[in-house]
Amino acid sequence: MSLIISQTMDIATCHQLRRKVFIEEQAVPEAEEVDGKDNEALHFLAEKEGLPIGCARILLKGDAGKIGRVCVLKEGRGAGAGAALIKACVEHLRALDGVKSAVLGSQCHAIPFYEALGFTAFGPVYDDAGIDHRDMELTL
Repeated sequence: MSLIISQTMDIATCHQLRRKVFIEEQAVPEAEEVDGKDNEALHFLAEKEGLPIGCARILLKGDAGKIGRVCVLKEGRGAGAGAALIKACVEHLRALDGVKSAVLGSQCHAIPFYEALGFTAFGPVYDDAGIDHRDMELTL
């Protein structure tokens, strides 16, 4: 498998991936998925054999980097693309002065995935776009 993770300015491709996963597959309302923060975010794109299969973004808030909008197309799951995206985001955050932690809001079913990457869940379960989530953190 030829999997490449890179920073990207191709927000349109990220939007297409997110639309397919979040809006079409998970029934997240478009108004909640499109939050107007993409222009201030750093985006990462996962490509397998030249085709985009997943993405993630980072927003900086104080001394934390918030990883979000992490998605992998159904046909790309189970091949390590999600883990590679998270690792790329964490590596990027580790290289930034003053950033002490990576945080994210995990869908509850994905908590074990993030725990395997070193994240720890904290706080209560909450509803985000009709899906149960829990906050997670990784000290950098």
